Amino acid sequence: MTRRILLVDDELAILLTLKAILEMNGFEVETATSAREAKQKLRGGTFEMVISDMRMENETSGFEVIRAARSQAYNPATAILTAYPNLGSAWKTEGAESLLVKPMNTGDLLRQIEALLVTHQDSKQVKAEIAGVPSRRGPASGTGARESRKAL
Repeated sequence: MTRRILLVDDELAILLTLKAILEMNGFEVETATSAREAKQKLRGGTFEMVISDMRMENETSGFEVIRAARSQAYNPATAILTAYPNLGSAWKTEGAESLLVKPMNTGDLLRQIEALLVTHQDSKQVKAEIAGVPSRRGPASGTGARESRKAL
Protein backbone atom coordinates (compact mmCIF):
# COMPACT_ATOMS: atom_id res chain seq x y z
CA MET A 1 0.00 0.00 0.00
CA THR A 2 1.36 3.40 -1.02
CA ARG A 3 1.47 5.93 1.78
CA ARG A 4 -0.18 9.21 0.79
CA ILE A 5 1.09 12.58 1.96
CA LEU A 6 -0.51 15.98 1.46
CA LEU A 7 2.35 18.47 1.16
CA VAL A 8 1.44 22.15 1.52
CA ASP A 9 3.81 25.04 0.76
CA ASP A 10 3.43 28.29 -1.16
CA GLU A 11 7.06 28.25 -2.32
CA LEU A 12 6.95 26.26 -5.55
CA ALA A 13 10.67 25.36 -5.53
CA ILE A 14 10.43 23.85 -2.04
CA LEU A 15 7.13 22.13 -2.83
CA LEU A 16 8.44 20.46 -5.98
CA THR A 17 11.77 19.49 -4.41
CA LEU A 18 10.15 17.87 -1.38
CA LYS A 19 7.55 16.17 -3.59
CA ALA A 20 10.31 14.64 -5.75
CA ILE A 21 12.28 13.47 -2.70
CA LEU A 22 9.23 11.87 -1.11
CA GLU A 23 8.11 10.19 -4.33
CA MET A 24 11.62 8.78 -4.92
CA ASN A 25 11.28 7.21 -1.47
CA GLY A 26 7.99 5.46 -2.09
CA PHE A 27 5.39 8.02 -1.03
CA GLU A 28 2.44 9.17 -3.10
CA VAL A 29 2.38 12.95 -2.76
CA GLU A 30 -0.41 15.37 -3.45
CA THR A 31 0.42 19.06 -3.21
CA ALA A 32 -1.35 22.29 -2.33
CA THR A 33 -0.01 25.84 -2.50
CA SER A 34 -2.33 27.42 0.07
CA ALA A 35 -4.28 26.60 3.21
CA ARG A 36 -7.52 27.00 1.28
CA GLU A 37 -6.46 24.48 -1.37
CA ALA A 38 -5.16 22.09 1.29
CA LYS A 39 -8.49 22.13 3.16
CA GLN A 40 -10.31 21.25 -0.07
CA LYS A 41 -7.95 18.35 -0.73
CA LEU A 42 -8.31 17.08 2.85
CA ARG A 43 -12.06 16.86 2.37
CA GLY A 44 -11.71 15.12 -0.99
CA GLY A 45 -9.06 12.50 -0.19
CA THR A 46 -7.46 10.38 2.48
CA PHE A 47 -3.87 10.94 3.60
CA GLU A 48 -1.59 9.14 6.05
CA MET A 49 0.25 12.40 6.71
CA VAL A 50 -0.14 16.13 6.21
CA ILE A 51 2.95 18.34 6.12
CA SER A 52 2.21 22.06 5.97
CA ASP A 53 4.41 25.11 5.72
CA MET A 54 3.62 27.52 8.52
CA ARG A 55 3.66 30.87 6.73
CA MET A 56 1.64 31.04 3.52
CA GLU A 57 -1.37 33.37 3.12
CA ASN A 58 -0.65 34.63 6.63
CA GLU A 59 1.73 33.79 9.48
CA THR A 60 -0.48 31.04 10.89
CA SER A 61 -1.86 29.40 7.74
CA GLY A 62 -0.10 26.18 8.67
CA PHE A 63 -2.17 25.93 11.84
CA GLU A 64 -5.36 26.21 9.75
CA VAL A 65 -4.21 23.24 7.68
CA ILE A 66 -3.29 21.21 10.78
CA ARG A 67 -6.67 21.91 12.43
CA ALA A 68 -8.46 20.88 9.23
CA ALA A 69 -6.39 17.69 9.03
CA ARG A 70 -7.08 16.82 12.68
CA SER A 71 -10.82 17.21 12.06
CA GLN A 72 -10.82 14.47 9.41
CA ALA A 73 -12.24 11.10 10.46
CA TYR A 74 -9.22 9.30 8.99
CA ASN A 75 -6.89 11.13 11.43
CA PRO A 76 -3.64 11.74 9.50
CA ALA A 77 -0.27 12.32 11.11
CA THR A 78 0.52 16.05 11.07
CA ALA A 79 3.69 18.12 10.83
CA ILE A 80 4.49 21.82 10.50
CA LEU A 81 7.29 22.73 8.11
CA THR A 82 8.98 26.03 8.87
CA ALA A 83 12.13 28.07 8.46
CA TYR A 84 11.19 29.85 11.70
CA PRO A 85 11.61 27.30 14.49
CA ASN A 86 10.93 29.79 17.29
CA LEU A 87 7.24 28.83 17.49
CA GLY A 88 7.64 27.67 21.08
CA SER A 89 5.08 24.98 21.84
CA ALA A 90 2.28 26.61 19.80
CA TRP A 91 2.67 23.98 17.08
CA LYS A 92 1.85 21.24 19.61
CA THR A 93 -1.09 23.19 21.02
CA GLU A 94 -2.51 23.54 17.49
CA GLY A 95 -2.39 19.76 16.94
CA ALA A 96 0.83 19.20 15.00
CA GLU A 97 2.75 16.12 16.04
CA SER A 98 6.11 17.21 14.65
CA LEU A 99 8.03 20.33 13.71
CA LEU A 100 10.21 20.00 10.60
CA VAL A 101 12.72 22.83 10.28
CA LYS A 102 13.92 23.81 6.81
CA PRO A 103 16.42 23.59 5.35
CA MET A 104 16.98 19.97 6.30
CA ASN A 105 19.04 17.25 4.72
CA THR A 106 17.12 14.52 2.94
CA GLY A 107 18.13 11.70 5.27
CA ASP A 108 17.00 13.57 8.38
CA LEU A 109 13.72 14.55 6.76
CA LEU A 110 12.92 10.97 5.74
CA ARG A 111 13.85 9.59 9.17
CA GLN A 112 11.62 12.14 10.91
CA ILE A 113 8.70 11.39 8.59
CA GLU A 114 9.07 7.62 9.02
CA ALA A 115 9.32 7.98 12.82
CA LEU A 116 6.23 10.19 12.93
CA LEU A 117 4.23 7.77 10.78
CA VAL A 118 5.16 4.82 13.03
CA THR A 119 4.44 6.73 16.25
CA HIS A 120 1.14 8.04 14.88
CA GLN A 121 0.02 4.59 13.69
CA ASP A 122 0.90 3.07 17.08
CA SER A 123 -1.12 5.80 18.80
CA LYS A 124 -4.12 5.16 16.54
CA GLN A 125 -3.83 1.42 17.25
CA VAL A 126 -3.77 1.95 21.02
CA LYS A 127 -6.82 4.22 20.82
CA ALA A 128 -8.64 1.64 18.70
CA GLU A 129 -7.81 -1.14 21.18
CA ILE A 130 -9.06 0.98 24.08
CA ALA A 131 -12.26 1.63 22.14
CA GLY A 132 -12.62 -2.13 21.52
CA VAL A 133 -12.02 -1.98 17.77
CA PRO A 134 -10.32 -5.17 16.48
CA SER A 135 -6.74 -4.78 15.32
CA ARG A 136 -6.12 -4.60 11.58
CA ARG A 137 -2.57 -5.79 12.15
CA GLY A 138 -3.53 -9.15 13.56
CA PRO A 139 -2.60 -10.72 16.88
CA ALA A 140 1.15 -10.97 16.32
CA SER A 141 1.86 -7.28 15.76
CA GLY A 142 1.12 -3.84 17.10
CA THR A 143 1.50 -2.36 20.55
CA GLY A 144 -0.83 -4.86 22.20
CA ALA A 145 1.22 -7.79 20.92
CA ARG A 146 4.41 -6.24 22.26
CA GLU A 147 2.79 -5.81 25.66
CA SER A 148 1.48 -9.39 25.57
CA ARG A 149 4.96 -10.73 24.81
CA LYS A 150 6.40 -8.74 27.70
CA ALA A 151 3.85 -10.25 30.07
CA LEU A 152 4.83 -13.80 29.13
